[in-house]
Amino acid sequence: MKELWDQELTHEETEAILQKLVTRVSKYKMETPAIFALEAHKPLANLGGNASLVVSPFLIPIFGYDAFNDYSRLLSKRENWERLVDLLDESRQTPAQEKKA
Repeated sequence: MKELWDQELTHEETEAILQKLVTRVSKYKMETPAIFALEAHKPLANLGGNASLVVSPFLIPIFGYDAFNDYSRLLSKRENWERLVDLLDESRQTPAQEKKA
């Protein structure tokens, strides 16, 4: 049986997951609501990461083991929340034509 959080994410894995999240949020033009939600829940980052372990038996069948493990490790650290907010803010301020190029 696989263990959740058995290894830390590398810097490259972290950046790839963050970019994937930013791309998905930007696709639906939800940068501002996402930034608001992340800023509002930033103090709960560590708690949310640990709570994800509690609910993992229910969420892994929906999201898949690898995706759940990656996202829960990513969002359990406050500095990753900060980086995600920064990337979303940059995405929000970049004109749509520059994104397509």
